[in-house]
Amino acid sequence: MGPGAPGGFGGPPPSEANEKLKEPLPKSIGEIPGYLKRVLHSFFSRLIYIIKLVWEAKKSLLIMMVFLAAFNGISPVLSAYISANLLNRVADVLTLEAPVFTTICTILLPAMLLQFGYMFFVSLVSSISNMITRISSELVTNHVKCKIMNKAKEIDVASFDMPEFYEKFENANREAGSRPVEVIRSTFNIISTIISAVSFIVILSAVAWFAPLVVILLSLPSAVITYWYRKKNFKYMRHHSKERRQMSYYSDMLVNKDMVKELRLFGLSDTFIFNYNKVFARYFSGIKSLITGESIWGIVISLVTTAVNCALFFFIAYTVTIGGGQIGDYSLYTGALTSIANCVAALVTTTSSIYEGTLFIDNMIVFMNEKRHIVPTLPQARHVARHVGHTIEFQNVSFRYPGTDRDVLRNISCVINPGDTVVLVGLNGAGKTTLLKLLTRLYDPTQGRILLDGHDIREYDTNELYAMFGVIFQDFGKYAFTVSENISFGEIAKPIDPDAVREAAEASSADEFICRLPKGYDTPLMRVFEQTGIEPSIGQWQKLAIARAFYSDSDILILDEPTASLDAIAEQEIFQQFDKLRKDKTTFFVSHRLSSATIATKILVLENGLLAEVGNHTELMQKKGIYYELFTTQANRYITEAQERTNPGGGTA
Repeated sequence: MGPGAPGGFGGPPPSEANEKLKEPLPKSIGEIPGYLKRVLHSFFSRLIYIIKLVWEAKKSLLIMMVFLAAFNGISPVLSAYISANLLNRVADVLTLEAPVFTTICTILLPAMLLQFGYMFFVSLVSSISNMITRISSELVTNHVKCKIMNKAKEIDVASFDMPEFYEKFENANREAGSRPVEVIRSTFNIISTIISAVSFIVILSAVAWFAPLVVILLSLPSAVITYWYRKKNFKYMRHHSKERRQMSYYSDMLVNKDMVKELRLFGLSDTFIFNYNKVFARYFSGIKSLITGESIWGIVISLVTTAVNCALFFFIAYTVTIGGGQIGDYSLYTGALTSIANCVAALVTTTSSIYEGTLFIDNMIVFMNEKRHIVPTLPQARHVARHVGHTIEFQNVSFRYPGTDRDVLRNISCVINPGDTVVLVGLNGAGKTTLLKLLTRLYDPTQGRILLDGHDIREYDTNELYAMFGVIFQDFGKYAFTVSENISFGEIAKPIDPDAVREAAEASSADEFICRLPKGYDTPLMRVFEQTGIEPSIGQWQKLAIARAFYSDSDILILDEPTASLDAIAEQEIFQQFDKLRKDKTTFFVSHRLSSATIATKILVLENGLLAEVGNHTELMQKKGIYYELFTTQANRYITEAQERTNPGGGTA
C-alpha cells in the first residue's frame, strides 16, 4: 500500500475513515456513557495515529522519549525527598551542641552534595530531553510534510479547483506539520505527570488521606470548562477557515513580488490592508468572546480552589506539629499537596491541549483519506507503447467540474489518426484547454471515454501515460532552477544532455538570449534562492517552456497558446521549428492566431462546450460556418492594421 492508503501503516485508522468530527450530544442521561465512549475512542484513535507518525519518522527517538518521560515523572518526588532530607539535616545542625564545622562536615555536607549532584543530573537529563524533542520535531514535521506532498501528487487536478477540497488540503498542510510533535510531547508530559501525582498521593496519604481526593474533585469543573472551550475553539477555527484564507491571501498579495507593481500603480495596497483588517475584525470578535468566557470561568474556579487549598495547608501544618514532625517533613507534605494540585492542573491543561491537537490532526486524516486519485481502472495497468503512432478517439466525452451543475464539454466525439496535426479553435471558455487536460488525464471525463490505441486511457499506467505527452499549457511552469534544468525538465527521467538542451533552445529561439546571460545555460533563474538569479521576461519564459517541449522525447505534442507572449516574427520562427518537431508525431495545437490553423490536418471547432465543426482549413472555409467567420474576421483585422501601419495619415496613396 502507498503512503496514506486506507488501512496501511501510517494511513488513517480504519475506524476513522468516515468518521464525522461533530459528535452528536447526548439527549438523555442514558446516552452519556455511549457518548463518552465514542469521544474517547475518537481521541485515542487519533492519538495512536500520531504515535505511528512519530514511529515512522524515527523509532529510536520515540523509545528514548518513553524512558525520559518515566524519569521526569519520578524526578519531582526524588527532589522533594532530597530537599526534605536537607532541611532536616539543617535543623539537626542547629540543635546539636557539637562543633559547627564538625556537624556541617558530617551531617550537612553529604546531604548538600546529594542535593547539588541530583540537581546537576536533572539539568543534564533536561538538556538531553530538549535536544531529543527538537530533533524529533524536525524529523516528524518533515515526515508529515512529505506524506502530505506524496498524497497531493496522487489527487486528480480537478480537485484543486474545488474550494472544499482545497480547504482540506490547506488545513492539513498548515496544522499537521507541527501538531503531531506537540501532541506527542504533551502525551509524554502526561505520563510523567501521572507518575509524579501517584507518588505524591502516596506520600500525602500518610498525614491526610482525603486531601488528594479533595484536590482531584476541585479539578473537575476546571477540566469540563477547559475541554468545552477547546472544542469550541477548534470548531470556530474550522468554520471560519474562509476568513483565515482571506487574511492569508491579502497579506501574501502585499508581499508578492509579481504583484507589487500593479498594487503600487493602481493604489491597491491600502485597499488590501483595509480588507485584511475588516476580515480580521470579523474573525477576532468570535475568538475574543471564547477567550474571555474561558478566562472568567477560570478566575471563579481559581478563587474556590485557593480557599480550599489554604484550609488543607492549615490542616497539614497542624497534623505535622502535633505528631512531632520536623520542618523538612512539613515541607515534604505541603510540597506534595502543592505538587498534586499542580499535577492535576497540568493534566487538565495538557490533556485538553492534546484533545485539541488530535482534532486538528483530523484535518490530515481527512485529507489522507481522499479518494480522488488518478489511478488505472485495471488491477494490472496497461503499458504504453512508445515511439509509435497513436490513434486517439473521443467517445461521447462530457465533463463538469466537481460541485458544479454545468457541463464544460458535452458529447465530444472524434477520431485522431497517427501523425495528425490537430488545431483547436473556439472563443475563450469554449473548452479547448479542458479537452487537452482530459486527454492528458489530468481530469477524468464525467461521461464517455477517451481511447488510446483502442483502450480506455484510464487503463494505462499513469506515469507512462504522462511521459508520452510533451505539453506546453498557457500557464506553463516557471522554475527557480538553472536554465539547463528548466529545459531538461521536459524529460526528467534521463540525465541532462547538454547538447540536446542546446538544440532544444535553438529550436525555440531561446538560445540567443541564453547566450547573453552571465553563466549561460548554468544561470539560475528567479531570485527565490539565488541573489544573482535572473528574472526572464514573459516572452523569454515562454521560449524556455517551448524548449522544454522540444527536449521531451514525446509521442504526442500538446501546445496550448505556446506563442501568446511572442511577437509575430518570433512566432513565425517558432512555427517553422514546429514543422520539424511535429514530424511523425501527433500534435494538438491551440492558438489565438488562426493563421496557424492552415497547417492542420484536422481542425476542431468548439462552441459552448460542443464540437461544432470538424475538418481541414479548406473544407471549413468552403463550409462558411463558425470557423469561416472567425478566420475571415481575424484576417480582415490584420489587413486593416497593416494598412494603417503603411498609411498612418489615413489618406489615399
